[in-house]
Amino acid sequence: MDSTRLINLLADIADGQPHEIASLAASHKCSVEKIEADLRHIESMGLPFNWQGNRVQLLRPLDLLDQETIVGALQPSTLKQLHDIHIGWSVDSTNLQAMRGIEQGRRHGHVYLAEQQSAGRGRRGRQWVSPVASNIYLSAVWQFNGAGQEISTLSLVAGVAVCRALANIGITDVGLKWPNDILANGKKLGGILLEMQGDPNRECQVVVGIGLNVHMLDSQADTISQPWVDLNSLCSELGATRNAIVAAVLDALVQVLSEHKQQGFAGLKEEWQSLDVFAGQDVMIQLGEDYIFGVAKGVNQHGALRLETPSGEQYFHGGEVSLRPMGMI
Repeated sequence: MDSTRLINLLADIADGQPHEIASLAASHKCSVEKIEADLRHIESMGLPFNWQGNRVQLLRPLDLLDQETIVGALQPSTLKQLHDIHIGWSVDSTNLQAMRGIEQGRRHGHVYLAEQQSAGRGRRGRQWVSPVASNIYLSAVWQFNGAGQEISTLSLVAGVAVCRALANIGITDVGLKWPNDILANGKKLGGILLEMQGDPNRECQVVVGIGLNVHMLDSQADTISQPWVDLNSLCSELGATRNAIVAAVLDALVQVLSEHKQQGFAGLKEEWQSLDVFAGQDVMIQLGEDYIFGVAKGVNQHGALRLETPSGEQYFHGGEVSLRPMGMI
């Protein structure tokens, strides 16, 4: 379906007021049936509508991504590190877009955003719910030269960047769950997915994928298997648009990646631990069908989770390891 036509149609009803379907059809030079079908298609992608007989109303103001607006809000130091920002209407996933871009020569500093993902992914292959024009789906490509083991800490580093960004727009009380979840009020606000091409001991390209819930309805999240929250519910009068949030995230991400390059994870470890929502708590680690119980003690200099157990301190890296509160099986 023509995304440009759908975006133009959305622009016509972006004010949140009821609109006559016949008038929309006349302005787009097509039948009422065609306009209604387009609106139904947009609704199926995740935007909420109120149907009032021969009128239709978008239930919240439209907040579309815009490259020019994002670029205009970025710090000069960020712009120096970015090559281009690509915004798609509906893609399989921004991480997949970024991986394909790397294969085509679009490497360091390319950023991919989308209004919707049809195959968004979280850690361990889980589906990432991605309704249209509602949340943030962002992937940034970053080149590393001989970073080796430091690459394993990038999910923690990206988490620090997201928390900094949210604090900069007035969203506080956000924390991190090892290794890649962003939480607020004990509920999932966002997540990070890293993918890599190349040799980590020589030259490689890392895709830093970030998903953040901004506007999410219960009906859109019925497949999410854990408690979740969005920025809109954290701040009932969310002043920042999605464009402003994207710009804040990119500014913080570039800044944190620069610090990471200069100091390694050691320079960011204390900040990460200050954001650790499970620090000092009784937790359990799931390894396949097995569980290990202990007290979370933060991370070591390589980003591995430290777990104090009756048999001594143990260390866990990412991959198929899952951290959970005690008793949550």
